[in-house]
Amino acid sequence: MSDPRSRLADVVAGSHVIVCCGSGGVGKTTTAAVLALEAARAGRRSVVVTIDPARRLADALGLEGLTNSATRIDADLPGEMHALMLDTKSTFDGLVRRHSADPEQAEGILSNRFYQNISSALSGTQEYMASEKLYELAEEGDWDLVVVDTPPTRNALDFLDAPQRLAHFLDHRLYKVLMTPTRGIVKAVNLAAQAVVRSLSKVVGGEVVADAIAFFQAFEGMERGFKERAAAVDRLLAAPETAFVLVASPKADTVAEATYFADQLTEHGITVRGLVVNRMQPAFGTDHDGFALGPEAARERARTLEGTDIGDLYTALADARQLAQGEEEHLSGLAEQVHPAPVVRVPVQPFEVNDLGGLSTLGSLMLGTAPGDSPGREAQR
Repeated sequence: MSDPRSRLADVVAGSHVIVCCGSGGVGKTTTAAVLALEAARAGRRSVVVTIDPARRLADALGLEGLTNSATRIDADLPGEMHALMLDTKSTFDGLVRRHSADPEQAEGILSNRFYQNISSALSGTQEYMASEKLYELAEEGDWDLVVVDTPPTRNALDFLDAPQRLAHFLDHRLYKVLMTPTRGIVKAVNLAAQAVVRSLSKVVGGEVVADAIAFFQAFEGMERGFKERAAAVDRLLAAPETAFVLVASPKADTVAEATYFADQLTEHGITVRGLVVNRMQPAFGTDHDGFALGPEAARERARTLEGTDIGDLYTALADARQLAQGEEEHLSGLAEQVHPAPVVRVPVQPFEVNDLGGLSTLGSLMLGTAPGDSPGREAQR
């Protein structure tokens, strides 16, 4: 059977977009950065974008911080690597400007207090803006590879569903009522509509309702552009050049989360193209005769040599291999579920990843590439 690391490397080489998904704390951000770095080492122009507002990506790259615009990682690489962190409001503002009929319509929306609240706080906005940023980078940017680090598992499902949720909202009867000045709440042409407005005003305040109505008025005519964009994002996520890489750890709870996510991807008609399992317990080599001892055999040898230094070492070996065996048992069902996708097991490392050298070392373990010299980073530009 071929090396799963080289098969994952083939997935990276053949993809235009890679979406890294999984639960929190499994090394998903680091994995995304490794894939982008390895693409740059292969001479490609890559960008990695995180949707998570935490500093994990900047920390992994050894940077002070990231913005909504791509920052080039200056290093001695055959290609280029860039990174950015999603700013939901800035991305939403850009989308409004793109689909407005003229600058006046855009300014009317951007200055509206209702819009200013929902552009960063409304549930699902972050996920939709993440898909919009992905589309912007993949279709309008000059990138060979775009790697997306998604939020923890169940929020990442929102990332997949966000474009269609927006399209469904724009087709909703309530939205169409709000958007029709001659028949909707704006004119309050019937007593029922007037009662709704009065009730809402009592609960959230008249100014809030007025701002919301003004927002929907200003938004009129932009629905088609937003719906077309949402459909384009859906097509991008389903394209053969887009690969979903599932990231997990060998712990039972994170394997369960990864299994859940694999199920959800299948329901979306998406195939997992790779599974990366970080922080695996090493097998610690083989016995002197070329065969690895199982945990019970190692423990039996430890009992035979009890009271000696070598006996203590066999006890430690038995414990380690029992842990490794348990991790493999946890993974067996998930590995079968994502088959024939390569399953790459990355052993736990004695260091924290906080620079390109550490990422390069992980790249050699994850993709089977030679680590080479640690890339030297110059001043950011």
